[in-house]
Amino acid sequence: MIDLYYWPTPNGHKITLFLEETGLPYTLKPVNIGKGDQFEPGFLSIAPNNKMPAIVDHAPADGGEPISVFESGAILVYLANKTGRFFGSDLRQKVQVNQWLMWQMAGLGPMSGQMGHFNVYAPERIPYAIERYDSEVRRLHRVMDKRLSEAEFLGGDEYSIADMASYPWIGAYDKLPVDFDAFPHLRRWHQAIAARPATQRAYALTRQVNPNAGKPLTEEERRQLFGTGKR
Repeated sequence: MIDLYYWPTPNGHKITLFLEETGLPYTLKPVNIGKGDQFEPGFLSIAPNNKMPAIVDHAPADGGEPISVFESGAILVYLANKTGRFFGSDLRQKVQVNQWLMWQMAGLGPMSGQMGHFNVYAPERIPYAIERYDSEVRRLHRVMDKRLSEAEFLGGDEYSIADMASYPWIGAYDKLPVDFDAFPHLRRWHQAIAARPATQRAYALTRQVNPNAGKPLTEEERRQLFGTGKR
């Protein structure tokens, strides 16, 4: 059994996408990041960077004590190795999957998050920051579109953890729709993943865990999420 410390954000969705695809048994452990649950000592003992998601695997492959893993990319690699799925079947496939996973972790996720922050959440509009991150995310979408003109998925012909990592960051903000007309291969890929039953099950957890998802943040939630809350 896997305990998944989760809140329905793009990084949280990455892990439910994998777990729903594989059918691994798991228990959701909600981490309400708007209330500061991420700063509680029990959570910090498994996720010292006070970010979710994190997991605790109570049945690791070596048969030993439970293993905890933090950082969404590391969790996906761990689970892919545990199950032998979604990480490629040979050396060259694994290289492709791994490099696109790292691309997401270093680029698409952080840049999309900053775009969302300055466009949606920042208390004042900062034109330089908005233009900077809008431009960079569009560049990253162009990189994805080119790759997806060459292969069905980011890692090649097969759906993989690279796709699971990237999908939640495409169109993550309702107020910032993706220019799919400019990136038709990205559209095709996004629609294909959205249609997967496991994707629909994973995203259905949003309302179950956070009925207030999509509503404006309170001032307390802003303090907790953006660095002026509990330490």
